[in-house]
Amino acid sequence: MAAQSLLSESVIGWSIFTVVLLVILAFCWIYIRKFQSRQDSEVVSTITAICALAIALITSALLPVDIFLVSYMKYPNGTYKQWAANNETRGQIEATVLYGYYTLYSIILFCVFLWIPFVYFYYEEKDDNNVNKCSQVKNALKYTVGFVLVCVALLLIGAFVPLEAPPGQNSTQWEKVQYLFEELGSRHGLSALSFSISSLTLIGMLAVITYTAYGMSVMPLNLIKGTRSVAYERLENTEDIDEVEHQIENLKSKCKDGRPLSSKDRRNLQELEGKLQVLQRRGRHLDIAESHCCSKVGSALRPVKIILGVFFILVALLFTISLFISNLDKALHSAGISYGFIIFGTNLTNPLNELLLALQPVFPLDYILITVITVYFVLTSMAGIRNMGIWFFWIRLYKIRPKRTRPQALLFLCMILLLIVLHTSYMIYSLAPQYVMYGSQKYLAQSPAPSTDPVLGNTTVSTTKICDADAPEDECTVTRTYLFLHKFWFFSTIYYFGNWAFIGAFLIGLVVSCCRGKKSVIEGEVEADDSDLSDDEYVH
Repeated sequence: MAAQSLLSESVIGWSIFTVVLLVILAFCWIYIRKFQSRQDSEVVSTITAICALAIALITSALLPVDIFLVSYMKYPNGTYKQWAANNETRGQIEATVLYGYYTLYSIILFCVFLWIPFVYFYYEEKDDNNVNKCSQVKNALKYTVGFVLVCVALLLIGAFVPLEAPPGQNSTQWEKVQYLFEELGSRHGLSALSFSISSLTLIGMLAVITYTAYGMSVMPLNLIKGTRSVAYERLENTEDIDEVEHQIENLKSKCKDGRPLSSKDRRNLQELEGKLQVLQRRGRHLDIAESHCCSKVGSALRPVKIILGVFFILVALLFTISLFISNLDKALHSAGISYGFIIFGTNLTNPLNELLLALQPVFPLDYILITVITVYFVLTSMAGIRNMGIWFFWIRLYKIRPKRTRPQALLFLCMILLLIVLHTSYMIYSLAPQYVMYGSQKYLAQSPAPSTDPVLGNTTVSTTKICDADAPEDECTVTRTYLFLHKFWFFSTIYYFGNWAFIGAFLIGLVVSCCRGKKSVIEGEVEADDSDLSDDEYVH
């Protein structure tokens, strides 16, 4: 009976994960095809982009499954279900989730350090004259070796870096979970992989601060403000064209009598002709936008967009407030900077954590919410990259535009999302630390109660409590996500300060987005420094 119950419970959890997997694959195919350049595309880069994006989303989907499995081991009254009463059975489930994480993280390492760089450099070596394929492969491998060496160095460092926390203040709570840390990473191979992933998560933290924080502010405000009128933009563009043409005619009139233009006038003429070309391109794009059915449908759905925008900005503010309270709680009640600001419960009221705990009695609302939070982070990250483009410090490398995105840009996009997803787990833990640590688990706490019979003496009463740091070790199962996030204390310290930077970046992005006016209906499609191919593929 216990084996059948275990099988049925596991099937439920992994069936949900399978459905999510199919949805993710369909979404990745549609998303990449939407932004992919129709003329400048390749099968290898397309497949790589779809697979890398799918891996990123699948990894993010494993967190709700982890929380679901540890929570589903218990009944709402705090007792273990029959199939989970055995410590060995619970250990097998925890090991399954842990190996799932390490499998996906190994694939991410393979993608970031080998697969994506190789495909990127292979495509960079491609020439219009169809150079020898062997030369392309050799050159691509030559550049990819550098990434492989970095990966090897990280693995070696991770295999021998000391995991013990440095000596400091005595903490019984730290000692309480130290055994779990040792259990998680007792082998050098897993430690090496964990260190490599944590190093990539640091880069993901920078991407989250840059793209996700901006996406959380710009996406809802764009929905609320909408776009400018196409008719008004066309009229304005026509007036600009007439003005530029008039200026060009005035300059050309100076040389009608055979006199050459001065160097200053020649520079002005070149600038005006370039500006005229951009305006004419804008005119073509505005004509397409006005005749496109999507513009008419978008106008009809305007009230829905406003409602979604208000909802998303409220969610963003809720996340920011929860993150601020969580960081403040760590600053006041954690074990300190030497322990990575690890906290074993919530001492300040965290609205998002309380909301998740309040939804526990109504299955499966809490799991739906944690899944929505994960998806929200991914979507806002995509929105941030879509609006900002891909930058290297102050240099913009690529733009992300529908039907006109280069294969290299798609590969960069997927690599950034892979790194962002790695940091998303820590962000969600920061938003709801107690829930991510224990899920919806409860336990029976024994408390003494006075007896009316003096012969019997005091008796004990069992009360149901939500799992926290004070619970007995064998009564509450910690998620593998929590243990993995705190495997290296110095990374946790950096993540903590990264959360403060994220809050600051979000507030700055919110102010900038509020000050900006409505965006153009063809925002990002036509720019003077356009580095993409011609408009032919877009127009046709």
